[in-house]
Amino acid sequence: QVQLVESGGGLVQPGESLRLSCAASGGIFRVYAMGWYRQAPGKQRELVAGITSSGRTNYADSVKGRFTISRDSAKNTVYLQMNSLKPEDTAVYYCNAELATVNGPGGYWGQGTQVTVSS
Repeated sequence: QVQLVESGGGLVQPGESLRLSCAASGGIFRVYAMGWYRQAPGKQRELVAGITSSGRTNYADSVKGRFTISRDSAKNTVYLQMNSLKPEDTAVYYCNAELATVNGPGGYWGQGTQVTVSS
């Protein structure tokens, strides 16, 4: 059974940094892409950053220059380094993975990790 386990969220002050991690496991043949989404209260879930199996990345305009997505292919793990955090970055952050598994191709979500930026 595929699992995406996230870690690294927490409470920080504006201007500080956090690093999120997401490890995928369980019957995975191939990782096509992984990414991070976030959902703030009362708002729709939005893409924050994504990375393909070839290493191509994309970012939401609101985080360009502050956030960096990276991956460790050997560990099926994706990271999100978040610098210069702002109060508007406060949200639940979800990991997403597009995988080929024993059950065929599909998209999977992590359970979410809370990021709160407040003074």
